[in-house]
Amino acid sequence: MNKKLVAALSGGAVLLMALSGCSGSDDSDSKVNDWAKKVCDQVQPQLTKIAGANTSIQQATSDSSKPAEVQQTDSAAFQSISEAYKSLGAAVSSAGAPPGKEGETTQQEAVKELNATSTAYAGLKTKVDALDVKDQAKFADGLKDVADELDKLSNSGDKALRQLQSGDVGKAMAKQPGCQKPSATGGSAAPTAAGSES
Repeated sequence: MNKKLVAALSGGAVLLMALSGCSGSDDSDSKVNDWAKKVCDQVQPQLTKIAGANTSIQQATSDSSKPAEVQQTDSAAFQSISEAYKSLGAAVSSAGAPPGKEGETTQQEAVKELNATSTAYAGLKTKVDALDVKDQAKFADGLKDVADELDKLSNSGDKALRQLQSGDVGKAMAKQPGCQKPSATGGSAAPTAAGSES
């Protein structure tokens, strides 16, 4: 029924995983490393929270799931993801501007982006809460709209996050354990048919 939601959702984590990509390097600038540590120490619990929410949606998304169960699970997951992005925005904000040229602008843009993503997920929660669970066909249509929005969200602006992780700052962040992608419980990767099902 809502495989498309799962596919879109696994794409939604891409924005955040931008925060945990990057390859390491031998940069020894302590200012940059201190800044990266400040941010990354607060990032890990949020990455874990988002991964957990994604997993719960995937588990609730089967053809045998009742609409009310799916609604409840998706609603809680979107709430959780929204809170996680808000916390990430706060983490980047409280760390101060990263060292380097245009550090302050980069920081402000990244915070704005993370907060906007948080708001978008809160909006998805509201939409899911409003779906009619008594009418399976209407519910499926509504869920498809939510999946479409989720898809757009996962493909939209993570420019500021990419900017935040470019250069020395990105390299320093990549070395911090807190900014490394949490291992998915149950080892389930993104569905192979991502986006192909409607």
